[in-house]
Amino acid sequence: MNIPNEELIASKTRVVDYADLILEYLHQLGVEYVFGVPGGAIEPLYNALARSERRGGPKAIIARHESAAAFMADGYYRETGKLGVVCTTTGPGATNLVTGVASAYVDKSPLLVITAQTALPKFGKKPLQDSSETAIDTVAILRSCCKFNSLISHPAQLEAKLITALMESGQSPRGPVHISVPSDILRARYPHQHPNVHVNYLTQRPSLADKPAVDKLTQEIVTCDKIVFFLGYGCARAYEQIEKLAEALNAPFVSGPMGKSWVNERHPLYRGVYGYAGHQSARDLFKNDDIELVLAIGTSITEMGLGSLANDILDKMIHIDETVENFSRSPMAKLHVFGHLDAIFNRLLNKVNAYSWKRTWQGLEFECNSNAVGGYIDLIDDKKCHSNDAPIKPQKLMAYLSRKLPLDTRVFIDTGNIWAWATHYLSHSSNKGFYRLSMDFGSMAWGIGAAIGSAFGAPDAPHVCMSGDGAWLMSSHEIGVAVQHQLPVLFIVLNDSAYGMIRFGQQLSRAESIGWQLNTVDFAMLAQAQGANGIVIESPEELHRVDFDEIFSAKVPTLLDVRIDAEEVPPMMSRVKNLADDGDNLPNGYRQ
Repeated sequence: MNIPNEELIASKTRVVDYADLILEYLHQLGVEYVFGVPGGAIEPLYNALARSERRGGPKAIIARHESAAAFMADGYYRETGKLGVVCTTTGPGATNLVTGVASAYVDKSPLLVITAQTALPKFGKKPLQDSSETAIDTVAILRSCCKFNSLISHPAQLEAKLITALMESGQSPRGPVHISVPSDILRARYPHQHPNVHVNYLTQRPSLADKPAVDKLTQEIVTCDKIVFFLGYGCARAYEQIEKLAEALNAPFVSGPMGKSWVNERHPLYRGVYGYAGHQSARDLFKNDDIELVLAIGTSITEMGLGSLANDILDKMIHIDETVENFSRSPMAKLHVFGHLDAIFNRLLNKVNAYSWKRTWQGLEFECNSNAVGGYIDLIDDKKCHSNDAPIKPQKLMAYLSRKLPLDTRVFIDTGNIWAWATHYLSHSSNKGFYRLSMDFGSMAWGIGAAIGSAFGAPDAPHVCMSGDGAWLMSSHEIGVAVQHQLPVLFIVLNDSAYGMIRFGQQLSRAESIGWQLNTVDFAMLAQAQGANGIVIESPEELHRVDFDEIFSAKVPTLLDVRIDAEEVPPMMSRVKNLADDGDNLPNGYRQ
């Protein structure tokens, strides 16, 4: 067999050209996959990916759309903690990528974004898909959603800029970084046999805490009896320590919608979600005049969460975070504590335990009555969780899944009405971050790609993506990636032939009813056309017959096309209030 000279060189040394160099650094970081869509200008990187796969390094995963590739990289990071990597060709490949990168930027997910450029000598000469500074400048387009963003204008720049990007992606706040590399630079020979740097050391994050602030926080805690915790999405580093501290203090805790990832929703101290689609039990907790201290942990103060709290409660707040920029939204807080949360809460636990022999902690008292989803939070329509009506009540679907899904199921919630149904009615008892959503930027179809990316990171763990039919129509083709790679992801589509969030938002705010209608689609048949299993669910009896063990042990993904009751109003009233001038404009029965 004739082997190209380039391949003979690659068989003796790991690094041949600058494209190989990029993959060698990713290999050092333990990155297993590069998600993307190929094209002419990015072809040198795909050549290097082919060589990389043969020697056990990062391999290419081909998405059906560039934005979905970024969502996959995000999901891979959330599952593994490793850097997500996405690459696209120049021009429309890069512009298609923008929504996925913007979503990761807002959610602080570290991605390495690699886009191609036409060869340097062609800049400004109108080549196909030119995206240099004299054409559609993709570097400028990505600037606002990347922590580091640079065009590589000379081969000697690439290594230093790549290392800078990798280091920047993991520093607080984490986020996407972007390098745009002309195709001739990707092909250029690397002048050394091995990389100049071992990048693992440079990307480590030392554990830091502001000790004087932690000492002040300790003094606040030991002089208070009535303490409440609010957990945001940024609690990943310390979810176990936070729960232990809440137990030591007998402190009830609530979460934001994304903070659900890091709480056991069946813990007797958990009072539910405060904010979007939240629970009356959480709202009632903050109405208690006896509260002395609120610990807001790993959260930005947004309209979806603590932003709607009364000022007299916010004045009792201590904001604890590892992202300094989040403090700009809490100037009213009595104390700001900055640092890595694991270091802070380990220190707090040690100090609180030292005080425990002197003091009997007294928390805020409340009743613990179990509900239909296995927890102690107040549900709006608890009875509908047991309904046997057809079409299926969304409340019933969420409650059933809460009981039936395995404890280690990775649950991805897409954007739309499913946000409200899952936030309010879907319950889980894991606090390890298996419940996942992207609520700040709100990209529809995020969950579809993210669930697939996560399944690459943990192929033996059960994965579920819950989506509305509107979001599924935007990215249903990505199920083909799961088919191609034999990933048994379960996709559940809530099918009501509508953009439900638009429909009920208009209804609740008394706006014109327009633009929400969709045609009726058999999503199970669409899934079957791509080689997946597809099942239509029209009644609770059909839902009860679903064998989840069989689905998660299959060699292909499965789609459940669940025909839900289209007249059920989702618990999204707080969102409507925020969009309206004031809550008094809402119809009777929807003021909360």
